[in-house]
Formats: sequence, C-alpha cells, structure tokens
Amino acid sequence: MSDDKYINELTPIEAHEGIQIKRDDLFQVAGQHGGKARTCWHLSQGAIGLITAGSRQSPQVAITAAIAQRLDIPCRVHVPSGKFTPQLESAEKCGAKVIQHKPGYNSVIISRSKKDAAEKQWTEIPFGMECQEAVYQTAQQVKNIPDDIKRIIVSVGSGMSLAGILYGLKQIEREIPVCGIVVGANPIKRLGLYASNWQNECKLIPSELDYHQHAPNTYWGDVQLDPIYEAKCIPYFQEGDLFWVVGCREL
Repeated sequence: MSDDKYINELTPIEAHEGIQIKRDDLFQVAGQHGGKARTCWHLSQGAIGLITAGSRQSPQVAITAAIAQRLDIPCRVHVPSGKFTPQLESAEKCGAKVIQHKPGYNSVIISRSKKDAAEKQWTEIPFGMECQEAVYQTAQQVKNIPDDIKRIIVSVGSGMSLAGILYGLKQIEREIPVCGIVVGANPIKRLGLYASNWQNECKLIPSELDYHQHAPNTYWGDVQLDPIYEAKCIPYFQEGDLFWVVGCREL
C-alpha cells in the first residue's frame, strides 16, 4: 500500500533546534507509526488472528488492530476497565474486539491475553512488545547514528526499545552513553532479560511526571512528540544528544 514508509530501510536522522533526532516515528505501515508498529508488523506475518494486551493509553492496542485490519484478520485487545481512550476507539474502529478487565492490573490483562491467544491459536503480540523480535528490529536502526553523537536519549516504557538500542550499539561496536527517561513501570526486570549488561551501558532517570500525565510541551522545533512518552525527555536534553523517537500516537 502507498502509505508504507521505511519498511526495509533505515529511518532518517534529522537536526532540529540543535539536537539530532532519530525519526523512527516516520516508519509507517497500516497508517501506524514507529518502532512498535515495525515489530508488530513482523510478528504478524502469517497470523490468522492477533491478540494483545495494553493499557488504555498505550498505542499498542491501536497499532495491533490497524495491522490486523490491513492483513484482513481478526483482532482482540485486552485492556483495563474504564473510559474509552482515543487508542481504544481507534482499535474498535479498525474492527478489534476490545475486552476490558476489572481489576485491570498488568498481570491480569497479560494473563488473559496469553490464555485467549492459546485457546484461539492466534498470534499474541506481547505486552510492551516484550520479545526478541523487538530488540532485533530496533537494533538494525542504530546503523546510521552519526559519528559526532555524544549521548543517546530515549523514552523508556517497557524498556524494549532501549534494549534494542544497546544491542545495536554492540553489533556495530560503538560505545555511546545512553540515557533512558523512565515514564512507566520499572523496566529493570525486562532489561535484565534482554540487555544483560545494561547497568554499565546506560543510565535510567525517572520522569518527574506520572505515566498518565501529559508533558506540558509536546513539540521540539516542528517535530510533534508523544505526550506520554517522548515529550517527557525534553527537560533532559543536552548538547551533543541524539534523541531517539520511538513513535507517536495519533493526536
């Protein structure tokens, strides 16, 4: 389809307001943008149906539903109970069955999603894209980082994009400090599984904003940033940074 961009290519790096930006948000398939969409697309090949779990704010449910619609296969998304967000509305509009759970703890929706996928023999898109495929896909995008970069800064939700960046740097044998701005739950357990030496390769800084709270500034120059994730990195920018933009939800 004509809306596909950077399917098998490196996404560009652009200069904006004195900061280099890795525009992984420009990857596009099925109208969805960013690294999570890339991973979901690769995981979905050959599937007869897709099932995932996510928070009501997470772009993942909308991404999974849109890709299922593109592939003309059914989709079910497991989320906490509560008011429909734009992400859930988008998933439902794409034809996904939105299944809400109370209590809506992550452990509950993840368990229900796994059980649902096993019973239906559909492909599970893991919560937070927690899988080796996510690490691999992100790692490939490290190859065009400029030589003069002093530090990489990235928003950290599940930690999978960060793990991919660290793995990619090892692959190309480059030592660049990495700063992860933690905007969600503690990612240490996942980093231990997918980036075993992460303590020596990056620094984690908890965002001062609650996960559900939108950042007050959602633009850097003319680049629109995700209010829950990327925009929370702005206060931490330093000269010489490469800002890795994983994606941006529909706003």
